[in-house]
Amino acid sequence: MAVETALPTLGIVVTTAIVDSINPCAIGVLIVLLSALLVLRESKKRMIIFGITYIAAVFVAYLLAGLGLIFFLQRIPLAIAEYISIAVASLLMVAGLLEIKDFFWYGRWFSLSISGANAKRIERYAKRISLPSLIFLGFFVAAVELPCTGGPYLAITLLLSQSFNATAFAMLVLYNIIFIIPLVAILAVVMLGARVDVVKKWKQRTKAYMRLATGLILIVLSWLLILIANGTINFG
Repeated sequence: MAVETALPTLGIVVTTAIVDSINPCAIGVLIVLLSALLVLRESKKRMIIFGITYIAAVFVAYLLAGLGLIFFLQRIPLAIAEYISIAVASLLMVAGLLEIKDFFWYGRWFSLSISGANAKRIERYAKRISLPSLIFLGFFVAAVELPCTGGPYLAITLLLSQSFNATAFAMLVLYNIIFIIPLVAILAVVMLGARVDVVKKWKQRTKAYMRLATGLILIVLSWLLILIANGTINFG
């Protein structure tokens, strides 16, 4: 049966974006960046400019990646779209189980995470502070983490690609706005006086719960894609 659906509901897009927004990598890079700026005793004005530049670069990179995925997915013939959806759903199911595994046994066996080499490279780039380097950093972070942690985004772009119009584009933009809200919040609380090490400890404490939430949403999305693919449900 061919895949023919309307747009996903706003609630699915918002819920998925909220879970995806608690992104350990993007948050971790911002913490490293703010730590470096504090060591260099940069003014608050420059810290805000640098922080906003990095966040804006992440936003643009993810939005462009989403548009690219949608463009690619729309070029897939309708006759095989069902099988593509089921294949993606299967990958999301495996990714979700791995994320849930990390809630109980973090870092053991195989995990969806950025490689050690790329993590060190990101940290090195974060300390080379200039506006051009921060723009590059935002795009680089998006590029290396999407293959590892982009499961929710892949599912949403697959759903949106099936009926991509102005409303779908608005949903994609909204998804990415929600995605960067935690980054904006962290920048704001540090500028208001919160210590970076406190934010870092919060990230470490909540890391396992971030994994659990991501795993659960991935499993829900995988079943949703399967049910859409076989025609069981249709969004109106």
